[in-house]
Amino acid sequence: MTATAAEDWKHWSDGRAASVSAPHGQLALTGTHWLEPEPAEVPGLPGRWWADAEGVRVRATAADGITVEGADGPVDGEVLLRPDTDPAADTATLGDLLLVPIEREGELALRVFDPSSPRRTGFAGISAYPYKPEWAVSAVYTPFEDEGQSVVVPNADGKDRPLAVTGRIEFTVAGEHRTLTVSRSGPRLTGVIADATSGVDTYRFRFITLPAPDAQGRTVLDLNRAYLPPCAFADHFICPFPPPGNRLDFAVEAGERQVLSR
Repeated sequence: MTATAAEDWKHWSDGRAASVSAPHGQLALTGTHWLEPEPAEVPGLPGRWWADAEGVRVRATAADGITVEGADGPVDGEVLLRPDTDPAADTATLGDLLLVPIEREGELALRVFDPSSPRRTGFAGISAYPYKPEWAVSAVYTPFEDEGQSVVVPNADGKDRPLAVTGRIEFTVAGEHRTLTVSRSGPRLTGVIADATSGVDTYRFRFITLPAPDAQGRTVLDLNRAYLPPCAFADHFICPFPPPGNRLDFAVEAGERQVLSR
């Protein structure tokens, strides 16, 4: 293990804990409220909320105290909030609460992040295996002929949804030659995996991110940086389970393990 590799991993690990425990980080999510075409109340929030073809709409008065980011004052009337899939996405605040419109598979919802969430205030860190260089291995990415395909997988909220997949990586780790199905996320590759530790010593599944492959498809799979999905930190996230073939039959004793609470 080189000092640089160990230090880089420690910096990444510390950054992960800081990110999820930020005032409006993943631990602060207290609700994902799916919206209908008809105006309705959202539990715990003032105003009336609904969804249409353009995004999330809210009707409120200035006295309600809802403020859209970038606006001069609170909402007084009807306002459109564009979801996170829009390049010009909007967010709003209500006191310390952050309100984030999201779109998933054509459905719109409002997420509420509360810095006072019990999950956030009781957070004691993320347990992880010690860094071991042997878990960082060379991999080769081969794109599918159709990089626009998807597979339907269960999600943490109990619904089945399509998961975009663009290709596979091949690698050898712990003496085992394996392949994993992954997706392009910008220039990088991402994947959802499980292994023999899942649901026992680690959360039931984890995510991985790989550097952009070069012209020959070469990249690096560093399982020391296998990380917990958002739904490990708050129940209101939608996280895809691993696609077929991404459940490794050996123990990956590397990466993040569990969320720790006081």
